[in-house]
Formats: sequence, C-alpha cells, structure tokens
Amino acid sequence: MSWKEKLHEIIYEADTPKGKAFDVALIVLILFSVGLVMLESISDIDQQYHQLLLSLEWVVTILFSIEYLLRILCIDRPKKYIFSFYGIIDFLATIPLYLSLIITGSQVLLALRAFRLLRIFRILKLVHFIGESSMLIKALKNSRTKIGVFLYAVVIIAIILGTLMYLIEGDDAGFTSIPRSIYWTIVTLTTVGYGDIAPQTPLGQLIATIIMILGYGIIAVPTGIVTVAFNKERNETIHLNTQSCKNCSSEGHRDDAKFCYHCGSIL
Repeated sequence: MSWKEKLHEIIYEADTPKGKAFDVALIVLILFSVGLVMLESISDIDQQYHQLLLSLEWVVTILFSIEYLLRILCIDRPKKYIFSFYGIIDFLATIPLYLSLIITGSQVLLALRAFRLLRIFRILKLVHFIGESSMLIKALKNSRTKIGVFLYAVVIIAIILGTLMYLIEGDDAGFTSIPRSIYWTIVTLTTVGYGDIAPQTPLGQLIATIIMILGYGIIAVPTGIVTVAFNKERNETIHLNTQSCKNCSSEGHRDDAKFCYHCGSIL
C-alpha cells in the first residue's frame, strides 16, 4: 500500500491494531480537551492557571487541526468527509479557539468537542454491536406509527386530566390555568414530580394517585411496542465492520465485501 492508503487505514478504520490505537489516542485527547474546558469554567482555577490551561488548549487545538487536515489529505474525495456528519463535528470542534482571536467569548464553543466522543462507536464497532444497533434502529422505525398513536393518546389524557384538576383545585393550590395544570399532569404522569404544584383537596389527591399509577403503565407500553418489533428483527444477522472506502469515506461494509456499496470502488 502507498503511504496515503496506510494513513487512510489508520485514521478511518478501527478494525486494525493501528487504527484502534489511533482512535483510542484520539478519544483520550478529546476527553483531555473537555476536561480543560471544564477546568476553565471554574473561576478560581482559571484565575490561578489561566495561562497554563490556555497553552494546553492551543496544543490540543493544533493536534486536532493536524488530524483534520490528514483526514482530508488521505481520501480521494475530500468533500465527502468535509460535509459528512463526522466531518462537520470535527470542524466545529477545531475552530472555536481560532475564532476566539477574532470574537470575544467564542472559546465557550470548545465544549462542542464533547461531540467528538461519538467516535468511540468506531472502536465498539464489533459485529454484535453493529447488528444489535441496526436491529434497534429498524425496530424504532417500524414502531413509529404505533408509538405516535400512543403519544397522541397520552397528550389527550393529559389535557383532559389537566383541565379536570384546574376545575377541582383552582388558583389556591397553584393550578392557575389549564396549561399550568396540564404541565402538572405531564410531570406527574411521567413520575418526575417536581413538587412545585400539589393538589390540596381529597378529590384532587385521588386523581393525582390515579395519574401516578397510570404513569407506570404508560412507561411500559412503548417499551413493549419496541421490544416486539426488535424481536422480529432478530431473525436477520448483520456482519459489518469499520472498513472505510478511501474514495467516498462510506462505512458499514459487510465483512465479505470487496467493493464499496456506495461508489463501487475496490475496498
């Protein structure tokens, strides 16, 4: 392989030892960068170690810039990477410190680097992870109509019970309007229970108890819908890897694939 192909294998693929080591090192660097941003947000630490933290942040930014340029350099169609999901995330994670030289306060955007942790899925792209995640996505898609109808029913219930609580409790208990009463119903129905509003009358407390019990059933219904759809998808076995096409950067190829499913290039 040429140096460009070797570089592509290391940077874009996680199935090889070097590729996995590169991804692990990258994630450690991302975590370190996110840690720096967190420390900078603590005023006492930032006042005492501001220059050190800034210097370390510049070192990390330069390393990310080099990595970003290498990703562009080692593929045949750079635009495919630049405008891809990961490409946009990488770009947004790299530019904040440069922008801070022009726009005051833009270094806050450094927290966007946490999104680069999504690359950890490249390391976890073993066959069973790929297969299970694909089945889960299909199950969610196949269940979207049933879940939509279920959510619609929940909204109707929340409106009816919220209106009822408004009529029973009134302003004295904090149910000052129907929207606020619906808010309380949803909070109670989802078993969150902030406690900022509470029914005072016996009838209101009885209805609140019914809503609480109903909440447990509501949590179970969508789980059951997705579980049934997921079990149907388990009949399909998917064998994918992290091999990336050097021409168009497409991933998710089958283990026995010889050509890219997107552009047809030899893998």
